[in-house]
Amino acid sequence: MSISISPVLQKERIDILDVLRGFALLGVMIDNLFGFTGWTYFTDEHRKSLSTWPTDGVIAAVENIFVSGKFYSIFSLLFGIGFSIILIRNEQKGLNPFRIFYKRLFILTLFGIFHILFLWEGDILLLYAIIGLSLPLFRKCSDRALLILAGILILSPILLDSLAVLLQIKFGDKLEAVAVSIDMKTGLPLDKKSYSRYLFTDESGWKEWRNWQTSGWAYRYSYILNSNRIPKVLGMFLLGFYAGRKMMFARLTEHISLLRKLRFWGLVIGIPAGIASYYFQITQKEIPNPAGLLQTLFYTTSVVPICLAYTSIVCLYWIKKEGNTVLKFLAPLGRMALTNYIMQTVLGIFIYYGIGLGLGGDIGPSLFIPIGIIVYITQIIYSNWWFKYFQYGPLEWIWRQLTYGKRLALKK
Repeated sequence: MSISISPVLQKERIDILDVLRGFALLGVMIDNLFGFTGWTYFTDEHRKSLSTWPTDGVIAAVENIFVSGKFYSIFSLLFGIGFSIILIRNEQKGLNPFRIFYKRLFILTLFGIFHILFLWEGDILLLYAIIGLSLPLFRKCSDRALLILAGILILSPILLDSLAVLLQIKFGDKLEAVAVSIDMKTGLPLDKKSYSRYLFTDESGWKEWRNWQTSGWAYRYSYILNSNRIPKVLGMFLLGFYAGRKMMFARLTEHISLLRKLRFWGLVIGIPAGIASYYFQITQKEIPNPAGLLQTLFYTTSVVPICLAYTSIVCLYWIKKEGNTVLKFLAPLGRMALTNYIMQTVLGIFIYYGIGLGLGGDIGPSLFIPIGIIVYITQIIYSNWWFKYFQYGPLEWIWRQLTYGKRLALKK
């Protein structure tokens, strides 16, 4: 009797995982808005010239402490859980789980390449797909080994940045040089003030957007290397793989004690470390300057603890309400996380870049975060409406069609 490989059916889904994906999309969007609006590239003089300063500065500090990096880490955790689900589900059916896993990653790679080259340089899909290729190597690791490896990888930026200080190098320097050479050819200004406003002037159009994207991938992966993102993401993948292997999210009530400890210690450790990380970020020099190691230390010890605390808070509230909570409205958002993630990019470009409404360049977080929250609420409403009539999100349907090689019904 042959058993066909098929995607996870709605009745097989674990709602809390979709809720967490939907929750993570809020933080990811807020984080990304600092790039879409140009705020990340503004000079201090430019920021302080805005009518919403100093409120903007306070909000930016709060975002840095409580949002930046934490929600991407939730996505990384969920990616590892997703791998475990594919592994367990297909092995139970007597099927080769790696065939479907690698096909899914190949399609995700294509989405990531398109996203980073033709839409936005801040893409995370390609990085996840590339790092995800290594996950099968850890399949036979014991639970203890997975946790040890995850811990080592998550803390590795401290060692890697110490090495960068010792050797007086930045790991992404060569890629940044490539990006600068591309900018020189396309005519992007190299001074920070002009560069920060390049996409947001009245004259900025399709040409400027394409010039920006031409070097964007190189800047992106230069940053990924400099910030030691690769081992951190892999560490979170392994942590998620462990949680998925133990079926923790399918049996939440059995882990209430652990979730409470993660909530408590995550906040107790993460918040002070996050505050210290922000302080040293704005007052100290960057790696390879030795003073930059303090920021590395506190950033490393803030992101994952706060990520795990947020995850635990959502799970504990879900348990308390037995799933009968407003959080259930986030599940459809999470079920079509890929579609909503790409949609956030398209809307960010349309609202803030010169090729659209052109609101970026002179707007601070006091204004663009409320706009982002309105977009997020709209996505919640749209996603809930969508699943009244359809079984998959638009891009999720395409992803599954290409992965499973069979025609899947989009409509219910």
